[in-house]
Amino acid sequence: MYLLGYDIGSSSVKASIVNAETGVCVVSAFYPKEEMTIKAVKAGWAEQDPDMWWQNLKLATREVLSKPGIKSAEIKAIGISYQMHGLVLVDKNQKVLRPSIIWCDSRAVSIGEKAFSEIGDKHCLEHLLNSPGNFTASKLKWVKENEPDLFDKVHKMMLPGDYIAMRLTGVINSTISGLSEGMFWDFKNNGLAKFLIDYYGITQGMMPDLVPTFSEQGKLSISAAEELGLSAGTVIAYRAGDQPNNALSLNVLNPGEIAATAGTSGVVYGVSDVVKYDPQSRVNTFAHVNHTSKDTRLGVLLCINGTGILNSWLKKNVVPESMKYCEMDIAAEKISIGSDGLSVLPFGNGAERMLGNKTLGAVVSGMNFNIHNRSHLLRASQEGIVFSFQYGMEVMKGIGINPSVIRAGNANMFLSPVFRSTLANISGAKIELYDTDGSQGAAKGAGVGAGIYKSFGEAFSSLKKLAVIEPDKSKQSACIDAYETWKKVLLNNI
Repeated sequence: MYLLGYDIGSSSVKASIVNAETGVCVVSAFYPKEEMTIKAVKAGWAEQDPDMWWQNLKLATREVLSKPGIKSAEIKAIGISYQMHGLVLVDKNQKVLRPSIIWCDSRAVSIGEKAFSEIGDKHCLEHLLNSPGNFTASKLKWVKENEPDLFDKVHKMMLPGDYIAMRLTGVINSTISGLSEGMFWDFKNNGLAKFLIDYYGITQGMMPDLVPTFSEQGKLSISAAEELGLSAGTVIAYRAGDQPNNALSLNVLNPGEIAATAGTSGVVYGVSDVVKYDPQSRVNTFAHVNHTSKDTRLGVLLCINGTGILNSWLKKNVVPESMKYCEMDIAAEKISIGSDGLSVLPFGNGAERMLGNKTLGAVVSGMNFNIHNRSHLLRASQEGIVFSFQYGMEVMKGIGINPSVIRAGNANMFLSPVFRSTLANISGAKIELYDTDGSQGAAKGAGVGAGIYKSFGEAFSSLKKLAVIEPDKSKQSACIDAYETWKKVLLNNI
């Protein structure tokens, strides 16, 4: 018996098949092999064609099904993880009306700021736990204002994971966790955020129906099954945004537990049972995957748009074409902590919520042509990414999230010794790395939703810890000095 998990990112789509009895991932695949295109028609915009996600999902599915011994009839449930905060619009025939406005698109910042001011910051924070900001609801309002003819054709709005579920089942629905990340959920009244929907001129009928995060959310249609090579009727039993799902993948479900990722964007995600929010909405609070009206489980999320994308940019534009990421890490390790005074601000991927929704752009400071070389730039960039994490975690401490242990999958920037050690040293937290990822977590989430697993403990009993990185007291002082230099550069540029 198997479980299938999908992770719909902005760089690639990954599929994993997990043996339900052992909890072991038996095969994974991702497409495309190069990163998916993000279209920027204007500065600060970021769009993707939702059908591109579907086409890559088909390719990944075909590859995992090609493994000998895997029979589609033995796949009992499907789970979906997806890039958060995106907007997908369809008409009554479920036809996509425009490219998806994705998470790192900044066009709706002013719309959210105006709503925050006119509705009132106290009301927004008490009900939404955030400013309306640059989230999905504000992006939908942008479409209403700027593309009115198209807006009139909208039947339903969806998040990226809702779109994938629609393609799988033909049914349109969403979850409380999903709607909360789009600013459509009122935590005080435990229902749709009617005040914001009305303010933006959005009809409630445009909202998808609600289903529990862990539940039968639909069954694989005959047409989708034929496209994918799967069995019609297979249940879709779990869906969550990538960061709540990453926390689930690491069995981070209870207050005080912390999960982190560092892919295209970087995230620190802490679970709380207390309704708190940052008055400046620099970090954000959403419903976690196991949140209910009876048991409060909120995910406090620090998101930094410009993290791994900086490392990717360096690979494409600075280092030799044949140089691999692991070789870039080796080059960075040869440089001393602090990169001999070179500092890099990694904020070149749209507006940063942590910085008050400012679009700062990336900055290289302290460059000395006589002493600095490419390796210095590689290390300074990794340190700059870590320092942006630390800057945000200092904000999180103000609402009670103070990590002593950070759990992460052994992937992306966490593969770098420089990144891992710098994060441990500057935060003072122990880093635990696990053999898991979002697609595997989605598969196990489906196992919970389908009733195959009776508890989260059972679902994640096989979770394997690969490494532990402890803070090195002998290097912490140098890290702190480098961070203070970096922070001065940041404050001079805000």
